[in-house]
Amino acid sequence: MKEKKTGNINAIAEEFIWEDAAGLITKELGKSVGSGKLYANMDSIPPGAYSTKYHSHSQQEEFFYVLQGTGTLRFNDRITEVKPGDFICKPSGDKDAHTFYNSGADNLLILDIGTVEKEDICYYPDEDVYMVKSNDDRMIIRKEALTHDWDSEPNKND
Repeated sequence: MKEKKTGNINAIAEEFIWEDAAGLITKELGKSVGSGKLYANMDSIPPGAYSTKYHSHSQQEEFFYVLQGTGTLRFNDRITEVKPGDFICKPSGDKDAHTFYNSGADNLLILDIGTVEKEDICYYPDEDVYMVKSNDDRMIIRKEALTHDWDSEPNKND
């Protein structure tokens, strides 16, 4: 039987903490204690910053729970205010694009839980860009660069 792994949010190793130039901090809670099929992140979004670029997933399912602060959720181009106690589900494969923005005065703290998918396509509609994940590889493709005259037919005469 596997040993139960536990942790404390105030004692997470540096390798499981990511921070960007705006001050967005993501703590990888699940990964820090060995979770493999689910991720659980604590996102701290400073005032005037976004949680992510506006995007959707083909495979990954996500669940968000607002713990503190206020802000907005852009979900399929609808803007909704969020506050502590609000929770949001983003089912897989529904093409639901989303991002949070901290429009408040304090940090917006969100528990972000989802499935870990080896194969997933993220679409960023504002930029018309796809990120294709396959195992540990990632490819970024601009939609304008897609080939439209190729097919997989092995016996087609060109």
